[in-house]
Amino acid sequence: MSRPREEKIRCDACPVMCYIAPGKVGACDRYANEDGRIVRCDPITILDRRVQVGGEIRPFLKTHWEGDVIGSGDLTVSGVGAGTTYPDYKPAPFIVSREVEGADFVTVVTEAIYSYCGVKVKIDTDRHLGEERAIVRAGGEVVGHVTTSEYGSRMLSLGGVEHLTGGSKAEGRVTCDTLLRLCSREAVELEIEGGASVVVQAGQAPVVDGVREERMRVGCGSATIGMFASQWQGLVDEVVVVDDHITGVVSEHQAGKVLGWPDTGIRIKGHRSTPGRYFKVARPGKGWGGTNIDDPLTILNPWWEKKGARPGLSLLMVSTTGEHSGYYVLDEALQPQPAGMPEALRASVDLIAENCEPALCTVMFQAGAGGSLRSGVTRNPVRLTRAVQAGRARVTCGGAPAWVWPGGGITIMVHVLAMPEGSFGYVPTPALVAPLEFTLPRADYVELGGHEAAIRTVADVLERGGDYGAAFRAVGPRE
Repeated sequence: MSRPREEKIRCDACPVMCYIAPGKVGACDRYANEDGRIVRCDPITILDRRVQVGGEIRPFLKTHWEGDVIGSGDLTVSGVGAGTTYPDYKPAPFIVSREVEGADFVTVVTEAIYSYCGVKVKIDTDRHLGEERAIVRAGGEVVGHVTTSEYGSRMLSLGGVEHLTGGSKAEGRVTCDTLLRLCSREAVELEIEGGASVVVQAGQAPVVDGVREERMRVGCGSATIGMFASQWQGLVDEVVVVDDHITGVVSEHQAGKVLGWPDTGIRIKGHRSTPGRYFKVARPGKGWGGTNIDDPLTILNPWWEKKGARPGLSLLMVSTTGEHSGYYVLDEALQPQPAGMPEALRASVDLIAENCEPALCTVMFQAGAGGSLRSGVTRNPVRLTRAVQAGRARVTCGGAPAWVWPGGGITIMVHVLAMPEGSFGYVPTPALVAPLEFTLPRADYVELGGHEAAIRTVADVLERGGDYGAAFRAVGPRE
């Protein structure tokens, strides 16, 4: 006896257009076939504006809703769980009208499919991770590169259309998976060509070659001199702050000169920039101050007696995080010899460490939101772009404010930790899926050619859900 064939139905939520059997989900794990109808598997999330930023994000749906619409003006429908506009000619899944401080606003809600997307990763560490432009790999595949460093942090640029769709299938799949995991606050191990292995997780300390970072530097060597020179005066004859960027020498530095610090005859290897500030004292690395040295004395040339060097002169060498420090005294041959650090001086080293902020990883999602999805907002898409660039339309991602790059198009950047958990998904084209909302006055929305007939109230959304059903997404507010 032959088994009856299961009737698969086609999902049109993305370009893959999966055929989904009853009770099964599509390739993205976001849509399912329930009783012959495509439904969205995750709950539509409605944000309560009365909850402070950083507080709880509460999903509301009909099953656990008591019908109370008092204060519904404080509720915002987000794109999380909303569904997409694909193939984009139809209105967005939710176009919601609500009153804000007496004014009528419209929020257009969708889950956007981003082929053009990536992440910018800020890693707080002095340690050398890799040369600028070095290739970054995940699972053996190229997913991005090292970009220009920032103050106390190393920066990675990952993803982008060149890796998602411009390389091999394996590269695209791994890139998509890496981006999804990073945006979903998961830990990802990355290998930097010619450099380090680093474990990155949004909001967590980076782990470089198996060592967990604890702090980012207080500043460059010059800045450290400026902050703490007055506290060293009278406790030590000379201070060198070792740093891969700018190594500082207190007796030569302007801060020391203003304090009347006497010359010591110290001589530093490297390129002298301005008084007391030296570039390239060593190669980048994982040692003192982000250099490749383990012995800080290697950056010193012979001392000049005629410039103030003398036996018994004391020297403090310290890194920009206070992680490394050493105290030395010049012998009869004017050679620095290790000595026990005075307690009064130890307190200043501890103060450097105290002023260092915790080392964290920051993941910023960046994407181009100016494609055909604009048709889900307005029948004249360029008007939406102009409204966004003019500041008439506010852009958010899962309720989190998005920074919009000036210039053409709608290129956004948003901090993933500001978004609700579970905001991101994927489609195996490959591309990421993320929530997107446009909010603007109702009159402006109508003027730019918006889908006025599709506007609904928050109460109606709570009562009836959306195109993909309500009962399947029944998640009540957490107490």
